[in-house]
Amino acid sequence: MNNFNSNPGVFGNNGMGNFNNPNPMPTSNYFGTMNVNNLPRYNIIQVKGQNGAEALQMAPNSKTILLDETDPLIWFVQTDGAGYKTVTPYTITPYQPAPPVDLNAIEQRLSILEEKINARQSNSQSNKSTKKQFKPQSSAEQSVDTAD
Repeated sequence: MNNFNSNPGVFGNNGMGNFNNPNPMPTSNYFGTMNVNNLPRYNIIQVKGQNGAEALQMAPNSKTILLDETDPLIWFVQTDGAGYKTVTPYTITPYQPAPPVDLNAIEQRLSILEEKINARQSNSQSNKSTKKQFKPQSSAEQSVDTAD
């Protein structure tokens, strides 16, 4: 085996470097503390509108999410094997938890509605027996009524 580096911690098992892992494990120094320069960095890519999302250079078979600075949107951007890009917008809004349900208030509202329904039913039953027939007035009668 002709491997010029047998240390898998530095160059990986293939001797070609740790290029497949974008966030390598941070190393510690002789004193057991973490080396801050080796910690992975995480960034949010910010763009301005669809033109900014489409202008982002990406390798083939890649996917990323971009945050729009001008609108409450995120852009899902992906490329196929030939490098052709598809840009899809999604709306985002800040999360707001649902207000807690107050069962006492719901019970009070329900009892008020039940009272109103019962009152209407009793009124409609009493009105059926004493209901007057509506007779439309002729135009001559209307003019006499409005003249008074």
